[in-house]
Amino acid sequence: MSDLNKLTIAAARDGLKAGDFTSLDLTNACLTAIEGAGALNAFVHNTPDLARAQAAEADARLAAGDAPAMCGIPLGIKDLFCTKGVDTQAASRILEGFKPEYESTITDKLFAAGAVMLGKLNMDEFAMGSSNETSVYGTAVNPWKRSGDDSALTPGGSSGGSAAAVAADLCLAATGTDTGGSIRQPAAFTGTVGIKPTYGRCSRWGTVAFASSLDQAGPMTKTVRDSAIMLQAMCGFDAKDSTSANLEVPDFEAMLSGDIKGKVIGIPKEYRMEGMPAEIEKLWAEGTAMLKDAGAQIRDISLPHTKYALPAYYVIAPAEASSNLARYDGVRFGHRATLAAGDGIDDMYEKTRAEGFGPEVQRRVMIGTYVLSAGFYDAYYNKARRVRTLIKRDFETVFADGVDAILTPATPSAAFGLGEMKNADPVQMYLNDVFTVTVNLAGLPGVSVPAGLDAKGLPLGLQLIGKPWDEGDLLNIAHSLEARAGFVSKPAKWW
Repeated sequence: MSDLNKLTIAAARDGLKAGDFTSLDLTNACLTAIEGAGALNAFVHNTPDLARAQAAEADARLAAGDAPAMCGIPLGIKDLFCTKGVDTQAASRILEGFKPEYESTITDKLFAAGAVMLGKLNMDEFAMGSSNETSVYGTAVNPWKRSGDDSALTPGGSSGGSAAAVAADLCLAATGTDTGGSIRQPAAFTGTVGIKPTYGRCSRWGTVAFASSLDQAGPMTKTVRDSAIMLQAMCGFDAKDSTSANLEVPDFEAMLSGDIKGKVIGIPKEYRMEGMPAEIEKLWAEGTAMLKDAGAQIRDISLPHTKYALPAYYVIAPAEASSNLARYDGVRFGHRATLAAGDGIDDMYEKTRAEGFGPEVQRRVMIGTYVLSAGFYDAYYNKARRVRTLIKRDFETVFADGVDAILTPATPSAAFGLGEMKNADPVQMYLNDVFTVTVNLAGLPGVSVPAGLDAKGLPLGLQLIGKPWDEGDLLNIAHSLEARAGFVSKPAKWW
């Protein structure tokens, strides 16, 4: 079977257990697909030998009858997750040559479940970006193209390599991280499914930090069922992460009944942004109708502080980034600048960070340092934190009033062309996060589900936002939406 790489996790799991093929067969099919997909620039550190060794171990576990759901499943790992003995750069020059001596908790959990690592995936530098154009490896490319147009498109960011790899069937699924939409936006741009779980559901230990109070890992998959299977393997308490929640992890897949009769779905009026494309408005209305047809109750709701979410996010996230990235100083690990005679330690710090960080990271570090500085701390950072509390309270009020989930667009547009925003005001790029940042600020779970195509044949996604720790119910509603949307389109192979 030459198309094994096109399988879903669920189908591959069933085939492996039935003995229709082996994990090594699956892995080799994916490695062949990766070799032929250089034009996508999705995989940036390939680990074929490790993949085949892990596949052989998985096959032994399968033969012995000791096989969790993820056993033998080939994955791509975002370059933000530390992987023992394998380059981990966060797509930045400043971490060039860094090979951790430890596994992140997420990769450790996946490998313990028998998953196979094909390699590390491209991303925006330190997860700062919405288009994968800030990577030291160069841009990842969306496998989708506009009808009649050969222009290269962004796969979204920061998990752009993950989204491109899953959409192009280079792997069965991939890990992503989401600080302000970095799983959900690229999923929407590539016709894949991406879930950001509740803050604290997945350990952050061993994941290179961007903004510690916002970062959360999650799966990027081909279907909602696959997300449920993979998320269960990634979740769980970790004593090494002080923000990790000590809660039982339910069987998310078992909760996918598809029955959402009586569920109350909120439609927030504040997400009807001025200038929203008609196609996004239409898709949102269609998604609402689909959930209503499935038996859900639709309720108009208000989240009054939504309009302050983007500015609050772009104060809090850079402030935390400024603090987290202070450790990259040319002393402990990673890149160190070559110094001239007479240069002191301050020169080393300045030259190392100037050479090691790209323009977008430098911009955010400077913004973050500014808003944390004496005289501006209260005016910006503390005010943003107060706004964050109000945004969280908006959601709490709505959920306390009986709403089970909230339906919104995932992105304000379909995928845009690489380079199209290069000379634009950076704020134009930041506006890509307008529908997603509230979820991170409130620490809620959110999932992007592919729901249709725009007039140019590009995928569009809808976002569902759930109650804290209620990923199972959220995924079930997403499963129902997915079934009714019937999205089965794939990009035509050109790479």
